[in-house]
Amino acid sequence: MDFTSRDQDDIFILSLNGNLIGEEAGSGILEIANDAINRGKILCLIDIENVKYINSSGIGVLITLLTKFRNNEGEVVIMKPSEHVNKLLIITKLTAIFKIADSLEEAIKELKS
Repeated sequence: MDFTSRDQDDIFILSLNGNLIGEEAGSGILEIANDAINRGKILCLIDIENVKYINSSGIGVLITLLTKFRNNEGEVVIMKPSEHVNKLLIITKLTAIFKIADSLEEAIKELKS
């Protein structure tokens, strides 16, 4: 699992690449998210277009990110899940708690509404 992050205006953008399956990637992702929150970023866009598989640990990372940002009066949007990952989000009913967007424009609109 590789990931990159950047700020776009007031939005923290986290791009994940690979399989979100283990704690080793999760701790780095959570650390960079904590840094963003400490810098005052409370809106987070998670681009998972290049994530092919997520296991229970990966779901835990996503839920932890959501909790961290919402505890700081923020919000998280998941962008461009693959068909497989989207099915997993539906089966696990995570679509009820996460906002999901198909494009950058839609994700930014969701975060700012």
